[in-house]
Amino acid sequence: MNATLHILIIEDDFRVAGINAELAGQVTGYEAASIAKTGDEAMAFLEKASPLPDVILLDVFIPDRSGLELFWDIRRQYPQIAIIMVTAANEIETIAATVRGGAFDYLLKPVDFERFAQALERFRDQRLVLSASLDWQQSDLDRLFGVTAAQMAQTEDNGEELPKGIDQLTLDGVRDFLNASSPEGANAMEAGKAVGISRSTARRYLEHLVASNEAKAQLNYGEIGRPERRYVPWTK
Repeated sequence: MNATLHILIIEDDFRVAGINAELAGQVTGYEAASIAKTGDEAMAFLEKASPLPDVILLDVFIPDRSGLELFWDIRRQYPQIAIIMVTAANEIETIAATVRGGAFDYLLKPVDFERFAQALERFRDQRLVLSASLDWQQSDLDRLFGVTAAQMAQTEDNGEELPKGIDQLTLDGVRDFLNASSPEGANAMEAGKAVGISRSTARRYLEHLVASNEAKAQLNYGEIGRPERRYVPWTK
């Protein structure tokens, strides 16, 4: 799935909305489809949108809606759209309500870009998994629901527990791809495409292989731009 994912930003502060749109554009595969300052604007956009946005970034504090009213309106009428809360509301009642209502993620303002990108990349990874034609196994479902190796207390062959955020199945896929790569190795984008994960996720797994002395990283300097970081297994 290489299609661009579209985001609707619902935010009454035009400066914050602009920042969120800019941040979304910096995450590979995403672009901001529109910005709505009120609930009425948001619902009017959704009624006419074709296709519908894939993700909505939603603030709790909207001028023409009270509390989570807009959240529930969207969930009832457009359950296929993922909602990521981007708000200053940090009270447990609001957080619990959105979790129960199926919010994909919850980000507190001011938003850290790395955390922002992580939420969007996790959604994209989930979409990739759901688009795959699989005879589903428990490991596939664990990946879909974000059950990590650390959470399952899975271990590698040497009996050591994997770091948080490193899944054994995905690690095996990245390792196998790298071992089968050319003598020049591979970069994170190539590994991610081969395994079906985002570039930043692939980079995290490749760096884990470097840290565990299964691979080494090297910088290739081109004529322009930043040097490219490529990974090769130690056997090559």
